[in-house]
Amino acid sequence: MPPMIPILMYHQVGVPAPKGSPYRGLTVHPTDFRRQMTWLKRLGYRGLSMAQLMPYLRGEKQGKVVGISFDDGYRNVFQNAMPVLDELGFTATNYIVARHLDGSNFWDQPKGVPHSGLMSLPELRAWVNAGHEAGSHTLDHVHLTDVSSEIAHYQIVQSKAELQDALQVDVSAFCYPYGDQNQAIREQVRQAGYLNATTTNRGLVRSDDDLFDLPRVTVSRSTNILRFVQKCVTRLEDKRRTVSRS
Repeated sequence: MPPMIPILMYHQVGVPAPKGSPYRGLTVHPTDFRRQMTWLKRLGYRGLSMAQLMPYLRGEKQGKVVGISFDDGYRNVFQNAMPVLDELGFTATNYIVARHLDGSNFWDQPKGVPHSGLMSLPELRAWVNAGHEAGSHTLDHVHLTDVSSEIAHYQIVQSKAELQDALQVDVSAFCYPYGDQNQAIREQVRQAGYLNATTTNRGLVRSDDDLFDLPRVTVSRSTNILRFVQKCVTRLEDKRRTVSRS
C-alpha cells in the first residue's frame, strides 16, 4: 500500500485556558509541543510546511515526512512553537487571517473563548524569513459556504493578494475556516492560484486525494505522547477518516 502522510493541525501553543473554558483543547502546552516535535525527530521524521510537503503529496518524492500546520496565526505559535521548529530544522505553515494582523481571535469570543493575540506583520515577516510558510485563512475568518459566491471569491482571492503584497512572497496554501467548504468553494480556491488547501476532515493524506481537500490530524491539549506517535507513524488516524460530501 502506498505511504500515507499526516498533516498535523494545531491552533495555539501556550498555557491552556482555565478548566471549563470553551475550546480549551485547541491549546497545546509548549512543553508538550516540544516533546512531540522531538519525538518526530528521534524517529527520523522531518516536519515540513505545505510548500515543502507538496512533492511528497504529488508522489514526486518519498521519505519520512509530516506536514505541520497552524490555524489562525496566533502570536503564541510565533513565541513558543517557532523556536522549537527552528532548533530541529523543521518548517511549518501558519494560516493567516489576512486583515487581522496584530488582532485577536474575535470569531471565537462570542462563544466564550478567551482572548488570544494574533501575530503582527513584523512577527509574520520574521516567521517567513525563518523559512516557514504563510498560508491564507481568508480575510476575516468567514464561513465560506454561508456567504454569497461573490463574497467567498473576494475572501479567497483578496487574502492571497494582500498577504503576498505585505510579505513579498508567494502564498500558495489555503485553509478553510471552520473546515467549511464544498465543491464550488474548492474550485474557487483552485482558480485563485493556490496549490493546496487543508480541511478539518480527519485522516492521513493518500496519493489519490484532491490537493484542495486534504485531511489533517488534530493535535489537542489532551493528546499524550503515545497517542501522538500513533497518529503520526501508524494508520490509526486513517481509521477515523472523514471525507467531504459535496
